[in-house]
This record gives sequence, structure tokens and C-alpha cells, in this order.
Amino acid sequence: MSRLLRVELTRLLCRRAVLVILAVAVAIPAVIGVATVLNTRPPSDSELAFAEEQVAAESARPGVQRQLERCLDKPERFLGRPVPDDVQAACEESYLPQPEWFVYWEPLSLADERDGGSGLAVVIVLAILMMLVGTTFAGHDWASGSVSNQLLFEPRRPLVWAAKGAIVTAVAGLVSGLVVTAYWLVLGLVAGSRDIPTGDGLLLDCLQAGWRGAGVAAAAALAGYALTMLFRSTVAALGILLAASVAGGIVLAVIGVDSVWNPGLNIAAIILDGASYYVEAPCPGNEQVGFCSVERTLPIGRALWFVMTGLALFAAASLASFQRRDVP
Repeated sequence: MSRLLRVELTRLLCRRAVLVILAVAVAIPAVIGVATVLNTRPPSDSELAFAEEQVAAESARPGVQRQLERCLDKPERFLGRPVPDDVQAACEESYLPQPEWFVYWEPLSLADERDGGSGLAVVIVLAILMMLVGTTFAGHDWASGSVSNQLLFEPRRPLVWAAKGAIVTAVAGLVSGLVVTAYWLVLGLVAGSRDIPTGDGLLLDCLQAGWRGAGVAAAAALAGYALTMLFRSTVAALGILLAASVAGGIVLAVIGVDSVWNPGLNIAAIILDGASYYVEAPCPGNEQVGFCSVERTLPIGRALWFVMTGLALFAAASLASFQRRDVP
């Protein structure tokens, strides 16, 4: 088995299309990371000075000063009750222009990037690319007819199928894991250089979310490989996987199936260690009103069961087909 694994690893890494996809899997997250760092950089001294000039000019306008004076004269009317202790500061903050009005930036937040920002985008990109690795690796063998030659050297078909699947899964998981680890470590360094807090295990949580995402990417590679071995066509495998991931949730919603069966929601629950979704249920505390949109949480354990069951069914069907069908 070890010799067969080495052979399949060599074949995978000698495939130029696979190497291109792996290079893209490094390049795209790097571009996303650079864009995230640049888009969240603090304003320069010249930009802050310009903002201060704009604040001074706008604050000197008669209309603005009259509004400020009205606030100072009747703070309870303009600020509400209870009246703040420092009425001057409260009125100035409410009715005078502020520097952030003229120079806006979104500070870097690792938690936001993890939950719905660039971190999640990186994982999605990796999952799609690793799925392409799996389909490309298997599809080339069927397109070139080399499968029959491989079975001459190793006639035990389940062993051949398992070796191919193990290698493509391991390589996809390893590459994805290295990419997401580097991505979060770099963002952590950038946050530290900007004096943005990353304590209380925040950076570790981001890394763990990335590693779970790498597991999803590895599973996507195995799913792409399994379906390609089943249908013996790269196009068919990609069509089914993309249709399930893109249109699956829409179809389930149209026919009225609970969101908990949405593949995308389950994958998000794995990456984020749980995901929220909404269902129509009797209004809590007042069932006579009717139905309300109630928020619920899909735990990672339930999501893993759903995804792994589907993956196991794909793999079993693929292996059974490879074992029984004739190889041209």
C-alpha cells in the first residue's frame, strides 16, 4: 500500500493542471489578504490633517454654531433625559462635525474576518479549488484511458481507489491547512502592529476556524474525486457538485424543507463551530399570535454528521461502481 501511495502522489504532483490549481490556491488567498490589510489600514497623517481642517471649517458655519447653542441652552430637549454630566462635550459630539465624517476606514477585526469576512472567503475559494484538484486528478485518468494500464500493475480495484482518494484528500488538506495558517498568522501580526487586541484566544479561534475550513476543502477534494470516478466525467462531477452547493439551498427553500438540511448552512456550521438559521415556529410566549421567525443554532456535531454521511454515500457509490463496471 505504501508503494501505491507513493506512486499516486508522484502522479498527482506531476499533473501540470493540478500544480496550476495548487499555485492558484496560494495566490488567491494572498491577494485577498493583501486587499484586507490595505482596506483596513489606518488613515495617514496627511489624511487626518485634512479631516481636521474640514471639521474646523464646517464647525465655523453659522448654522452649525446656532444648532450647538440651542443644544447648550436646552440640553434636555436636544439630548434627552437624563441630561449628561458633560453637556458641552455631548452637544459637540452630537451637533459638530467629527473627523470620521471626512476620513472613513474600517478597522481590522479578526472576529469579523473570521465570521463573515475574508477568512470565510479564503475557505470557500480553497474548497472550490480543491474540488477541482479531485476532479482533475481522476478525470484525466478516464479521459486518457490510463486506468486500464494502472489496473494491470495493481488489479485490486478497491486498493487503487483508496490510494487515489487518500492522496488527493491528504494533499488538499495539507495545502489548505498551510494556506489558512499562514493567512491568519499574517493577519495576527498586522493586528498586533496596529495595537488591535488579539487576546482571549481570538487568534487561536481564527486558526481553528481555518483548520476546520481546511478539513472542508479536503472533503471537497474527496467528493470531487469520488463523483468523477463514479461518472467517469469531470464535467458531470463538477456540474453536480456546483448545482448542489449553489442551487441546493434555493431548491430546499422552494419545496419547504427545513434550512437545517441546506448543505451550505451545514458547511458554515463546521467552519464557524455552529451557525444560526431561522425557522417558522409558534411565537414564543404568545402562540395565539401565529407563527414567527425563530432563530436556532445548528451545532457542529449535527453538521458533521450531515456532511460526512453524504460524503460516505458518494464514496460508497463510487467505489462500488469502480469495482463492478468494466474499465475501457
